[in-house]
Amino acid sequence: MAASAASRELFTDGVRAVLHSWPVLQIAVENGFGGAFGPQKADWMVDVVQQYFHDNGQCVTMVTIRSVMWNLSLVCLCAANLQQYEVEDYLAVLLDQEFDTVVDDGSLPQVSLNLLQMYAHWQQGALESLKTSIQALSQKKTQRAKVQAPPISSDEDSDAETQEMECGESQQSSTCTHPPPPPQEEDGWTVVRRKK
Repeated sequence: MAASAASRELFTDGVRAVLHSWPVLQIAVENGFGGAFGPQKADWMVDVVQQYFHDNGQCVTMVTIRSVMWNLSLVCLCAANLQQYEVEDYLAVLLDQEFDTVVDDGSLPQVSLNLLQMYAHWQQGALESLKTSIQALSQKKTQRAKVQAPPISSDEDSDAETQEMECGESQQSSTCTHPPPPPQEEDGWTVVRRKK
């Protein structure tokens, strides 16, 4: 069992790589779902999850089954004290309580499996494969597009744009119906009519 402080820090880096590359957590932090301290909560979550693994997953073995006939390999994680559904439930509770976020995109099983694989590598002392996994996740980290508000314009411009937008939307179903300018009579007076 790899229990040195350096290797435990490497496992913590693995948990950080998995969680910080998870789009659900990224969205929650970027949009302030965790409040003003969202980034600190995300870092705290890394520490809590790695501690959860150390407290609950003492006996993890990873068995790789390779099939030459079908050219595939299957990784089976057997944890005596920690199952994938338990990790999923734990992550779901953390996100719900700390970020008011419910995960319904189907990513919890994959994130849980990644964490279990990191832990299995750490338990077996396969630190090089753990480093490789961390590097792969760091490179794969999704870059989210930043949404920026359009520049604020003057009231006259926005009124004109609003009228154009209203006309543009209604032209699909009917023609734009702006009231015609009131006709001026020959003597210079303007007739004001009541709105309907």
